[in-house]
Amino acid sequence: MKGNGFKIFLTVFFFALSGYYLYPTAQNYLIKSEISSLGDDEAATYRQDNYAKIRSVEEKALKLGLDLLGGMHVTLEVRVEALISELASDTDEAFFDILRVATTEVETSDESIINVFVREFERRDPNARLSRYFRNETAAITRRSSNEDVAAYLRTEADQAVTRAISIIRDRVDRYGVTEPSIQQQGTRRVIVELPGIDDPDRIRGLLKGTARLEFRLMVDPADNVRTLQRVIEFYETGVDSTAASTDSSLVAAADTTLDINDLLNSNQASGNVLLDVMQPFGQGVTFGRVAEQDTATVNRLMSDPRVVALFPRGVSFMYTSSAVGTTTEGHEVYDLLGVRDEIELTGDVITDARVDFEQFSNTPEVTMVMNSEGSRTWARLTGANVGSNVAIVLDGVVYSYPNVLQRITGGRSNITKLANQAEAQDIVTVLKSGALPAPVEIVQESTVGPSLGASSIRAGLYSVLVGLFFVALFMIMYYRTSGLIANLALILNLIFILGILAGFGATLTLPGIAGIVLTIGMAVDANVLIFERIREEQSTGKTLKASIEGGYAKALSAIFDSNITTFFVGVILYSFGIGPIQGFAVTLMAGILSSMFTAIVFTRIIMDYVVIEKKKSVSFG
Repeated sequence: MKGNGFKIFLTVFFFALSGYYLYPTAQNYLIKSEISSLGDDEAATYRQDNYAKIRSVEEKALKLGLDLLGGMHVTLEVRVEALISELASDTDEAFFDILRVATTEVETSDESIINVFVREFERRDPNARLSRYFRNETAAITRRSSNEDVAAYLRTEADQAVTRAISIIRDRVDRYGVTEPSIQQQGTRRVIVELPGIDDPDRIRGLLKGTARLEFRLMVDPADNVRTLQRVIEFYETGVDSTAASTDSSLVAAADTTLDINDLLNSNQASGNVLLDVMQPFGQGVTFGRVAEQDTATVNRLMSDPRVVALFPRGVSFMYTSSAVGTTTEGHEVYDLLGVRDEIELTGDVITDARVDFEQFSNTPEVTMVMNSEGSRTWARLTGANVGSNVAIVLDGVVYSYPNVLQRITGGRSNITKLANQAEAQDIVTVLKSGALPAPVEIVQESTVGPSLGASSIRAGLYSVLVGLFFVALFMIMYYRTSGLIANLALILNLIFILGILAGFGATLTLPGIAGIVLTIGMAVDANVLIFERIREEQSTGKTLKASIEGGYAKALSAIFDSNITTFFVGVILYSFGIGPIQGFAVTLMAGILSSMFTAIVFTRIIMDYVVIEKKKSVSFG
């Protein structure tokens, strides 16, 4: 092996390096196998206890694309119209009408809603100023600001909102534990999110869309709640539907009559009453009624009728609980409808920390929140002034908890209890720690590749690689005999090097990437074929085996470099100008070319020299 020391060193070095980069992939496979064997709660606990280790292994493991691992491709749109509405300090019906027109117009175009909003405003009154609706001393927007100044302010806020939304979404996805997510902006208000390995799309949808607007509110007085329930039921007792156009004041006046609430509580359905057909009246404490999940839209429509809203206590609206309180006989989940005051006493801005805990006696999951000094003072004042009352903890318009205040609470701690499971608690912690989105987002496009389809793709890709490898290896042994066996060893090493390169550079393996590997397997033996044919030519001139091997490798080298380098440049072009699957194909193609050149020129030469020179044995070239 004299003279091959450096070649041996390089081969061992690259083999060890490939093993080093592929080791986390093996670890990741073992960890996932262990997690899959556990129950849901045990798996959640294991992930929480070993979060740092799992994240480290996942980050270093060979990444699989959506087509192999399964997952979600989601297009989110930041609702800039909601941001414009929030930025407005003084609004009227004309403002909301202009905003509605602008929102409708941009649905069929990529034009900025701010440009359309400003244009529509100026079209209606060229002499009016937008500053009548917007004030911001920090941004120097005053009553005297021009329309262009206000428009520039809105554009800046919108750009920052999209950028901030991307940052918050990335933080939420990272905390969820998604490996190698792809998050990028598209156009002026859209965000593209690719999440490999997702097996719970519903949970991800809530995680991405939730604005994380945490609010603490007082709740309706129980006596007012009962009176409101009586009035609303009486309003619909006549069979009135909220879709009716009539606003007969006699119907509203009739609602002042009193019904026996106990009779209503004991009846499953009141014939002819459209509200009682879809809601079970409750009238106890702050609970207005109970609604099955499939009936919530109907109840919302009935309760939003302006004539019904006029029956509510001043400053009170109704919200659903986040968790079901039971199920119907048909198995549908049922939620409580609660009376909550509109005034927000405290917001999530005061929360400095949040974590998942477990209740002492029931051992059910809960979220513990810690407030800053300002929040602590407000919380102490709020609870001290409302002992015996309920305080609603509202997240994104849904009541997660409404504890009864037993005493003044100091120290700035509060809890969200009665959660469905630990996963829900962890998701709440995730959105609270990531912060609130500056504007609501909605999913405008979504595609999901199921885990089973991804597993099927992996199996198909693996079979294609193995079948390709088998037939190429079979051909090489049958045609080139002993030298063909050496080429097959190089082929296996070539495959290890390709995967090692992909893992080392953090590339993502996709189905087109596997196609690139299959192609590389076929191309990998080309170099060996050139070398072996050159050696056979040298042997035909009467040279010794050793001299033929030296001459064959030397004369084939230029042809090998020419063919592989040109193909490599094609891969560079494909990667530079292609997208998605094309880039995946290009990456594996380039990695395969580099590794196949090394194994064909260096590795096979080491084996040849060892067999011929060291062992003094003959090698057949067919």
